[in-house]
Amino acid sequence: MNNKYLGTKFDNFLSEEGILEECKEVAVRRVLAHLIRQLMQENQLSKKMMAEKMQISHSTLNRLLDPSASVTLKTIFKAAHATGKKIEFSIR
Repeated sequence: MNNKYLGTKFDNFLSEEGILEECKEVAVRRVLAHLIRQLMQENQLSKKMMAEKMQISHSTLNRLLDPSASVTLKTIFKAAHATGKKIEFSIR
């Protein structure tokens, strides 16, 4: 059994395949969409109510909740504000 990936870190494998950054981006989008859905539920906000609080269209909110779609920082900040939260970023 000569598997060159046996015993290596998964990040190393993804990096060698040239897809590490893409995978990280997808993971962040999924977490963000999940967190926003969770905050909406905790605040008992329907999609309609959330879109109104954020002053965005229903389709923009749907993009925010879709982990495969791109969203702007402005929209993310609006979502946080609408649910009483703050956004913090860290670059390491």
